[in-house]
Amino acid sequence: MTLRQEMHQAARLAPDLLGGHRDAVAAFLRSHQTPDGGFRGRAEQSDLYYTVFALDGLAALEADFSRDAAARYLASFAGGEELDLVHLACLARCWAALDCGLRIADCGSRNREWRETLLGRIETHRSADGGYAPTPGAEHGTAYACFLALGAVEDLGATVEQPEGIIRCLSSLRRGDGGIANECGLRAGSTPATAAALTILHHLGGPTDDAARDWLLARVHPQGGFAATAAAPVPDLLSTGTALHALAGIGAPLAHLRAPCLDFVEGLWADEGGFRGTWLDDAPDAEYTFYALLALGHLAQ
Repeated sequence: MTLRQEMHQAARLAPDLLGGHRDAVAAFLRSHQTPDGGFRGRAEQSDLYYTVFALDGLAALEADFSRDAAARYLASFAGGEELDLVHLACLARCWAALDCGLRIADCGSRNREWRETLLGRIETHRSADGGYAPTPGAEHGTAYACFLALGAVEDLGATVEQPEGIIRCLSSLRRGDGGIANECGLRAGSTPATAAALTILHHLGGPTDDAARDWLLARVHPQGGFAATAAAPVPDLLSTGTALHALAGIGAPLAHLRAPCLDFVEGLWADEGGFRGTWLDDAPDAEYTFYALLALGHLAQ
């Protein structure tokens, strides 16, 4: 199972807790599809980054949308010649979300060439320490880049080479308090980086990390949800969704978190049908709506 499939498996359980709001969430995501087939964020034009979350959210809800238009939008990026690592990963993940037959065994010669080109571009982001970095040729990788690159390689139907390099890179990002930082220059860990690292380590069969698990559990806010750092004043949906996903993956007990986290997620529901990122945010978007689905999926189990 790929990283994306693991998240999809969890998010598809969200309707068990959404109840009658399922159709409203689907309608919210569907309303963000633009005339060119992509999906927008908070601006009016389509955005490949937000398209990922809209497609994954709609897939989790088993909701209809204009798939042909979305495929035309993705095709406009060709082999991703102008894309950075984040958007290369988005392109691969979007095609996987559409399930358009780009698997190794199914590909025609043209699609095989496209796939190999995209894999080659992703591999240029391999860092000297064995991980992946936002910039090609970097000395050190980042937790976020490792997560993106590994997911993209899997979405393209391939197996990442030298996974031990990724494990080594992530191990170097551990901090003294147990958290994992996104990059080597940071002194403190963050919830998204720690969650990404734990998810990757479990996925690749790497060593367990009890200190990182405990650090992540300590980020639970008294009113529910997870905060991004030890100093963050409020919890947020990105941190909550990724933390619950990572903790569930390594088998950490979540029963005591269910009620407060459910209250937190439900409190971010917006009348438009989507979810806001924090209590301080006044607008929902596709990204935070997907993280709400991911969180609810784990809370439904």
